[in-house]
Amino acid sequence: MKNLILTACILISFNSIYAQPQCEKMLSDLKDKLSTERPQEFNAAMEISQTFSSNWMLSGCDRKADEFVFMSNELQKFVESMRSGIAADEFSFSFDKKENTEQVSNTVAEENNEDAEAENTGFGNKLMEKYAEGGVGFMTCVLICLILGLALCIERIIYLHLASSNSKALLTKIEDALLSNGGVEAAKEECRNTTGPTASICLQGLERSDEDLDLIEKSIMSYGSVQMGLLEKGTSWISLFIAIAPMLGFMGTVIGMISAFDAIEVAGDISPSLVAGGIKQALLTTVFGLIVAIILQIFYNYIVAKIDDIVNDMEDSSISLVDLIANYKKK
Repeated sequence: MKNLILTACILISFNSIYAQPQCEKMLSDLKDKLSTERPQEFNAAMEISQTFSSNWMLSGCDRKADEFVFMSNELQKFVESMRSGIAADEFSFSFDKKENTEQVSNTVAEENNEDAEAENTGFGNKLMEKYAEGGVGFMTCVLICLILGLALCIERIIYLHLASSNSKALLTKIEDALLSNGGVEAAKEECRNTTGPTASICLQGLERSDEDLDLIEKSIMSYGSVQMGLLEKGTSWISLFIAIAPMLGFMGTVIGMISAFDAIEVAGDISPSLVAGGIKQALLTTVFGLIVAIILQIFYNYIVAKIDDIVNDMEDSSISLVDLIANYKKK
């Protein structure tokens, strides 16, 4: 468990990296829009400037970053030029000049990287993009729930598979041992050589074979409860992560909506792109939280069903063991 917590802490420390591609993409999209579809009216230019500032804040990007400060100053100069009556097409952005000088040198490199860019549009990059859009903070908490929950599920599944055994074959060996010259000691040896909770219960019953049948049954029942507790170990943590994951998603949704309204308040206007961006970010946390809960719930149900099968097998074997001991005592 300590190793899992350490892994979670490492994930938290490195998850701030995932927000960086989203911020860079926002800057690139804005530059392309200003270069190809430059607004011709003052109100449209104001809306672009306000939307950029709000989306930058909602995405968790650094407001002190040089790129943000540079772009904000460029937009402010553009808005002021249109306010003074200068046509939009007459204004020259600084990044346009820089990009024109680099365009020729980058053409060959872009052609060589076409295959790499095609690979970057795969499912993994789309998932990481949505992860960053949902907000690194709450998405990281949901991811930690998934990692810890899956680790516990895998550990339980491995343990339960190792705990499963052929009870019928074990009871046959015990019966043959009791009928042989070795008697109870030979039957105990068969139980010691067999792994699983069923063999442990049979061993406890044989250890008290010289006592009354009522005491043997009570001993088997008591030790069966101990073995059942070992089988169910860790399942409460899995159910906890199943409950927490969607709750964290819903909390991220509420906080995302609050951030969206804060951005609207800062912008002083309700634009469709601003509202849609805030709602999208809020709902992504809920989607990821529900996905995590569904995945863990499937594993949890499998584990519970496996435990029930082993417990039923233990009960049947204990009844058969008591009958074997009773028949042995009659001799």
